[in-house]
Amino acid sequence: MAVPLSTYRLQITAGFDLDAAASLVGYLRDLGADWIYLSPLLQAEAGSDHGYDVVDHSVVDPERGGAEALDRLSGAAHRAGLGVLVDIVPNHMGVATPRHNSWWWDLLQNGQQSRYAEAFDVDWAFGHGKIRIPVLGDGPAELDRLELVDGELRYFDNRFPVAAGTADDGASPAEVHERQHYELVNWRRADAELNYRRFFAVNSLAGIRVEVPWVFEESHREILRWLREGLVQGLRVDHPDGLADPAGYLEALRLATNGCYVLVEKILEGPEQLPTSWATAGTTGYDALADVDRVLVDPAGRDALDALESRLHGDPAATWATLVYRNKRDVADGILHSEVQRIARLLPNSAADDVIADLTAEALADLLAWFPVYRSYLPLGLESLQEAARRSAAHRPELAAELNRLLPLLGDPGHPAAMRFQQTSGMVMAKGVEDRAYYRFSRLTSLNEVGADPDEFTVTLAEFHHRQRTRQAGFPHSMTTLSTHDTKRGEDVRARISVLAEIPAEWEVALEQLRAAHPLGDAPFENLLWQAIIGAWPAGRERLSAYALKAAREAGTSTTWTSQNIEFETKLDHLVTAVTEPGPTRDLATNLVSRVQPAGWSNSLSLKLMQLTMPGVPDVYQGSELWESSLVDPDNRRSVDYELRQRLLARIDSGWLPPVDETGAAKLLVTCRALRLRRDWAELFTRYAAVPVFGAAATHAVAFDRGGAITLATRLPIGLLAGGGWGNTTIGVAGRGYMDVLTGERFTGPILRVADLLARYPVALLIPAEGNRRATDTPTGRHA
Repeated sequence: MAVPLSTYRLQITAGFDLDAAASLVGYLRDLGADWIYLSPLLQAEAGSDHGYDVVDHSVVDPERGGAEALDRLSGAAHRAGLGVLVDIVPNHMGVATPRHNSWWWDLLQNGQQSRYAEAFDVDWAFGHGKIRIPVLGDGPAELDRLELVDGELRYFDNRFPVAAGTADDGASPAEVHERQHYELVNWRRADAELNYRRFFAVNSLAGIRVEVPWVFEESHREILRWLREGLVQGLRVDHPDGLADPAGYLEALRLATNGCYVLVEKILEGPEQLPTSWATAGTTGYDALADVDRVLVDPAGRDALDALESRLHGDPAATWATLVYRNKRDVADGILHSEVQRIARLLPNSAADDVIADLTAEALADLLAWFPVYRSYLPLGLESLQEAARRSAAHRPELAAELNRLLPLLGDPGHPAAMRFQQTSGMVMAKGVEDRAYYRFSRLTSLNEVGADPDEFTVTLAEFHHRQRTRQAGFPHSMTTLSTHDTKRGEDVRARISVLAEIPAEWEVALEQLRAAHPLGDAPFENLLWQAIIGAWPAGRERLSAYALKAAREAGTSTTWTSQNIEFETKLDHLVTAVTEPGPTRDLATNLVSRVQPAGWSNSLSLKLMQLTMPGVPDVYQGSELWESSLVDPDNRRSVDYELRQRLLARIDSGWLPPVDETGAAKLLVTCRALRLRRDWAELFTRYAAVPVFGAAATHAVAFDRGGAITLATRLPIGLLAGGGWGNTTIGVAGRGYMDVLTGERFTGPILRVADLLARYPVALLIPAEGNRRATDTPTGRHA
């Protein structure tokens, strides 16, 4: 099995297609990347900028360049010594435009007689033999708006098939609709009455049953061709938690691909470990992201920021755990209630008596709200179900008897309700936490990131080292990352926001001034928004306005997607205008940015070097070799200026050592030096050991030895400066010569002064000097 030493993620779109990616191969090789990592390539909904809404599994998306462009990219990558990793989507298909998805069109046209009735996850009995499509508006007679055109039913721009023989007698469009295998219903009914499984709560993404052998075969035929013909060397599996049997799916994939390199987009909660029985090299790296973010957060700031958060909420009991429960429960009772009801229908006695049915649904919703991880994989994870039941019974004693009745059924791997519960718990977690609680908890928003626990404020140095040793021992080829197409804030936004933990009193004063200038009447959201603005600055009005509106609607505390508060959204728009135009509000914001920016840059370089050199396979998200100031999608999928990056890289390779400034070139230096070292001298990255640090400023350094390559990074830079700098702080290494591959400077052990090592940059990457060619040379592009 070929395993990458590093990857570089590219978002392939109509505007940046596979040929555009091929044109970057030389730059990515020079940067030091080992494999190119591509977003989904199969044909998606027209205009999709992400590719996760696949409509045709049989072809490479023509909008993204098609099969011939994939051939050209693969050939260019392989000639340059780079492998190719591709993102795949086994859980669902895009159904927003039925005519573009032949499987879905056939299902709607032929109902349960369709070949594809087995492919989609539909509860036909609940729909009385029809699949419910939630597209109708709120008018009193929306079905009267249907038209019969060219043998199709049309509702505004929505087109639907007509079953054979159902429109031949001059019937009205509404009468024809009554004869179909689908029922067009009001969009609001999706929350409680939908009868097909979706991706989370997205009606236009319908779940497929990849556990059915022919569904697996037909949905993976083109993907397997890529591997068989050597176009692609590895796969990234999107959202395995939505599958009926993730372990079984991964085993089928292993057999079909002869055991190629496979990663899973799996979010682990706290100490949760990836099942060792899974046929995968590891996760896509959110667990690593959480580690490196938190080791740079000052624990001394927690009490002050906790107190501020409580005051903003006006509720001392507004803890993270309480917020998570309430939001997950809201989701289980709201946008995902149809999924809860579907589990209830699979349980005995749930449908025969309305009182019992209601009690069953109530107990299920509470179990889902208390469930501590994304999902179980029975028999693995049974203790999570038991823990959720204990919490629920303690919180709601009146549910105890029903919980006791349900536990044996939900803990039985062979029971259909247990399977459905496992598929649903991850949906509730994602929608309740990532897409809601993350926008309502504002204590320190650099911690509100996908795959991370905002309640874990910081990670000690000892705990950080322990986690890296665990990663090295258990999943050494798992991916590490700092930014993705799904992160709520880019890595350098988070790095700057984390500085606020070092100056909580200053932040509170500044926040009060900003809130007084532009009150929104939603204090926690104002805290979250101003942190985003300070973290992403400088950012234009269009970007900040789009983020502010999305964040406010996701939070759902003052406005929502389905019920907009025009007065609040107008105030929000005025706030963004004020901060992006000359005036006192902008002055307040930029003064605070000036205070935290240098420390934020220090954090950014530390984050980057640690992530690129820690155990695992480091991924660089597109463009993040310079400052990555993106906010939530679609902002983090913006086009990247690669011409600028190539010019800066050429200057670095000519011997330029860039300053740490607005250009981000210092980050490019760190990125290329670390990637090249991992690619060309992999023998220096074979273990993990903490490097001892001595002296008064020892707690401000993170140092580890990967088997010859030694990483040294700065943490808590404001406190370091306030304490007088590094002083006599040293690290202990072997008694030989070392070279910093970032600067080319040489040092002699066994005791090295940190002040000398970090005289130019807040980070250093040391290697044994004797007998080695310079790691700062222009790369050879060697690929094993």
